[in-house]
Amino acid sequence: MKLYTRTGDDGTTGLFSGDRVGKDHPRIEAYGTVDELNACIGLAISGIDGDGEVAEKLRSSLLSIQSRSFDLGADLATPEGARNSDKVGRIDDADVAVLEGLIDHYQAVAPEIRCFVLPGGCELAARLHIARTVCRRAERLMVHLNHAETVTPEAIRWVNRLSDLLFAMSRAANHAAGLEDVPWKPKGGG
Repeated sequence: MKLYTRTGDDGTTGLFSGDRVGKDHPRIEAYGTVDELNACIGLAISGIDGDGEVAEKLRSSLLSIQSRSFDLGADLATPEGARNSDKVGRIDDADVAVLEGLIDHYQAVAPEIRCFVLPGGCELAARLHIARTVCRRAERLMVHLNHAETVTPEAIRWVNRLSDLLFAMSRAANHAAGLEDVPWKPKGGG
């Protein structure tokens, strides 16, 4: 099988249903950004040093999230009720609950947050912050798509929780590296 098909040379792409839409269609923008998010998570995983308990928990959590991100991409590429819709494993409440459990875990690892913090710290935390910002963009695009076409509410909740989780993970990564969060110093705030 060749990697290139030439079917997209006219600026369209195929959904899992077989329908063709423009590559700038809001559905494509949404799942394309989820794909970008998945690549950012892969970059974060490559920055996990060591094989201790914290490193292994981060690695396994992020690998699981990558698989669910692929599920989310398939969910977004296949509107409910479309052809092949029954072949898609959609994001559900159980997936949202998993992220909430992980948020609680990673939030407990770092000291209580008392201010807005700047993205950064150790390299892993910075990579997780980049993933978080791409996640927020994916969420905005999914909400935009939902104004015109249905997006499952669980998918929107999942991506919202994921950005919170990536923030909690970035703080945990800094804490594990022995770094404190860098607080935001608002203009005129001293």
